[in-house]
Amino acid sequence: MKRGMNASLASASTPTAASPALLRSVHLAGPSGRLEAILNEGSPDSHFAALLCHPHPRGGGNLHNKVVYHAMKAINEPAWGFAAPILRFNFRGTGLSAGAHDGQLEAEDVLAAMTWLKNEFNRPLVVAGFSFGAAMALKACCSSAGTAFNVRALVALGLPTEAEGRQYSYKFLSCCPIPKLLLSGDHDQFAPAAQLAQIAQSAAPPTRLLFISGGDHFFHNQLEPMQQALAGWLKEQLQ
Repeated sequence: MKRGMNASLASASTPTAASPALLRSVHLAGPSGRLEAILNEGSPDSHFAALLCHPHPRGGGNLHNKVVYHAMKAINEPAWGFAAPILRFNFRGTGLSAGAHDGQLEAEDVLAAMTWLKNEFNRPLVVAGFSFGAAMALKACCSSAGTAFNVRALVALGLPTEAEGRQYSYKFLSCCPIPKLLLSGDHDQFAPAAQLAQIAQSAAPPTRLLFISGGDHFFHNQLEPMQQALAGWLKEQLQ
């Protein structure tokens, strides 16, 4: 598992199927101070905006993590069928984000990022995370505060069930009616398939559990199958 706004434009091109989307550097008003973030602009006709949360910062996780980056491409690049605006941010104490790592309160950082997206786009949201980021995304969206947002789909990539001798059960999912995708490698070292299946079975519907054959926790050599599974499920939910 351990593994207000100021913005500047990094590109001046209009997003098309043949050109990259605009990239904006964004500062979010987080509960522990300013949070560093990057927005990949999408099509003005997109029906939703998205958020991606990174893995554990004590294992080097940040908004540039390769799994987060490839998941972003599956949601933002027109070739995958969405071209949605998508925000990636650094949790408190990571990169240029203020504050210190807590391990639980990062769910409040997720809510702050969701608030920024709601104010910026006023569209339904897709919220996703990888590993620690998946756990924080689920916790935020399934909380009482999360019900204030129109979350149309919730994606947990590599959701950990055990790490460093600790077990993670996510009992709150039993009362979370948001459409959920649990997507992991079938050789995930932090989430044995049987344990993840138990979590999916105890979660409120609709919940889908998908495994990438031969994939480990970091989807090594399996990033494209991960993108395909993610995009396929989102099309079912959003189109």
